[in-house]
Amino acid sequence: MKDTTSRQLVITRVREQGRDIRSFDMRPAAGNDSAHAAAAVEFLPGQVAALRARGADERSSYFAFASAPEDEELEFLVKRAGDNSSSGARSLYQLRAGEEVTLTGVVGHGFPLDAHKGKDLVMIAMGTGVAPLRSTLRHALARPDDFGQLVVLYGARTPDDFCYRDETETWQAAGVELRQVISKPDGYEWAGSTGYVQSLLDHVLPSLTEPVALVCGSPEMITHTRDRLQEMGLPPESILTNY
Repeated sequence: MKDTTSRQLVITRVREQGRDIRSFDMRPAAGNDSAHAAAAVEFLPGQVAALRARGADERSSYFAFASAPEDEELEFLVKRAGDNSSSGARSLYQLRAGEEVTLTGVVGHGFPLDAHKGKDLVMIAMGTGVAPLRSTLRHALARPDDFGQLVVLYGARTPDDFCYRDETETWQAAGVELRQVISKPDGYEWAGSTGYVQSLLDHVLPSLTEPVALVCGSPEMITHTRDRLQEMGLPPESILTNY
């Protein structure tokens, strides 16, 4: 599903998440047909929005939806961009509540969750790759009878790089199995797992009956995770990426 319709969005809230990462809540600007994000912007969990800040260059920057399609507002994670990044990515990070952004389209195939009803969902994310998995998780939690066990495996460089730390207790209270891992433990008090996120698969995959893996992260991470899943016997059709 690809949507190339442009819409104006207004930022309603900005929050600090992981280190150098902010979440932006947005909704259609006044004058749109609907003030409800789900009605105004159609997308699947895992899909990506092309966003352009006012005054930036003409190119859009791409950010996965962190909100579920049925949420009243749209949400995105934006990481502070380096000097070599586009001016659009740098401009978006600096925006504040009340400012507007142009959504120039929705891209990517996302996660076809309706085709996997009744199965266990193993969501595997690194860094800001947690955004499309949060969208998926919120969508699945709103439909508890549609899926089996929900598992989130989340990796980051350090504890300071984890996003949505204020939500993890709510996820676990809803029955989500959450496992976190960091790859750079030096200098931090951390009693959890260390290494890379795909190393957590050994602890969860064997206990699941019919799992589907949803993988988000860098291309290298996706390749390593896909290889590990296939080594563990998961068929390619049960390994989903959002692009």
